[in-house]
Amino acid sequence: MLVVSNTTPLRYLIEIEQEQILFALYGGCLIPQAVAEELKDPKAPAKIRKWMENLPDWISIEEIAVDCAPDLMILDRGEIAAITLAETRKADLLLIDEKLGRRIAKERGIVTSGTLGIIKCASEKKLINLEETISNLQKTSFRFSSKLLDRINQ
Repeated sequence: MLVVSNTTPLRYLIEIEQEQILFALYGGCLIPQAVAEELKDPKAPAKIRKWMENLPDWISIEEIAVDCAPDLMILDRGEIAAITLAETRKADLLLIDEKLGRRIAKERGIVTSGTLGIIKCASEKKLINLEETISNLQKTSFRFSSKLLDRINQ
């Protein structure tokens, strides 16, 4: 299964020390160079930057010429690169949280999941404790509605 990730899902899974579920669920993850740069940015949390210095072998980074289509130009650089890479490589799944980015990816025929979807899937496969993981996620700057949390807990 070919999975491409945008910055946010990877960032928050690293922050709550659950990034290994990407390997357990998908066998690996591909990120565009633009996403790698965002994760290494001096403004990124130290924990994220340190993780990027010791990248596990199940993460691959690929440079991609970004699609400059008008619908993508309203997104940030990492989102554009992730959508372009997923589309170009015909990825099975794009991991992306941002609502607008998800909508545009879906309009382009790309299957998406976000951080909470990854967590739910890992919980269903008994890879993690759902309550504990959600509780840890709530301690970060990640934001989600109670309505979305109810859907995850169903």
